[in-house]
Amino acid sequence: MSQLNDQDLSILIAQQAGQLLLTLRDSFGNPSSWDEEKATSLRKQGDRLAHEHLAATLLEHRPDDALLSEEGADNESRLDAARLWIVDPLDGTWEYGQGRADFAVHVALWEPELKKLSACTVDLPAQGLCRSMGDVVPDEPAFPTDRPVRVVASRNRPPVFLGPALEILGARMATAGISQHGCELIDVGSVGAKVNELVSGRAELYVHESGFYEWDVAAPYGVARHYGFIPSHIDGAEIEFNHMPPWVSSLMVSHPLIVDMARDALAEASRG
Repeated sequence: MSQLNDQDLSILIAQQAGQLLLTLRDSFGNPSSWDEEKATSLRKQGDRLAHEHLAATLLEHRPDDALLSEEGADNESRLDAARLWIVDPLDGTWEYGQGRADFAVHVALWEPELKKLSACTVDLPAQGLCRSMGDVVPDEPAFPTDRPVRVVASRNRPPVFLGPALEILGARMATAGISQHGCELIDVGSVGAKVNELVSGRAELYVHESGFYEWDVAAPYGVARHYGFIPSHIDGAEIEFNHMPPWVSSLMVSHPLIVDMARDALAEASRG
C-alpha cells in the first residue's frame, strides 16, 4: 500500500490525469484546425486515457477500495464497500474537445459508514489550478460589494425558473442591504470549473436542477464545502453518495451570506 495519505494521493492522481489530457490535446494540433470527427476522437481518447490512469493508480495504491468512474463498468458490489473513490476522468468533455480551459479531473473519496466525503480534488489542468480539501483557505469567503452577484448554471440545461429566481434574490438582497447590484449569469463548462469560479471569488452561486451523476458532483461538493461555501440539494437537503444508480437530482452551491435567500427565491420561482 502507498505511503501517501488519501488527500495527497487524490491530488497526485488528479494532476497526473490532467497532464495526460493536456499532452493528448496538444498532440492533436491547433483546435482551429479540428473538424467534428477529430474533436470527437479527442474527447473519446481523453476520457479513456484519464480513466485508465486513475483506475490503475488507485488499484496500485488502494487495492482494497472500490471505484466509481464515469468511464468504468459499474456494479452493485460498491454498495457494500467501506471506501469508495468517485472519479470523473474528464468533466467538461465537450469543452475539452473545443480547446477550452474549463474542463476538469474530479477525484473524491466517499466513506459510507461516516457518510463523509474526504480527499476531494478538482484539477483544472488547462488553467494551471488544483483545488483540494488539502488547501489552506480563509475562514469565510469574500462577498462582492461593487458588482452583481454572479451565478453559474448549466449552459445547455439551466433551471427553467432561474431567471425569475434571480430577480427575487436581487430584490431581497437589496432590501437586506447585502447588495444593490442584482445578479448576473456567467458561462462556465465543467462542474469543477463552475465551483472554481466560486472559490476563486468570481461567482457566489451555482444552481443545477435537472440532475446529473455522482462523479460530476462529489469532488466539487467536497472542495466547495472546504472553501466555506454551502453545497446541498436545492431544497437544502444534504447530498449523499454511493447510490444505485449513481444519480444526483439537483445541486446548489452558495456563498453562506445568501444561502437562505437563494433557496427561498428558487422555491418561490419554481412555484410560479
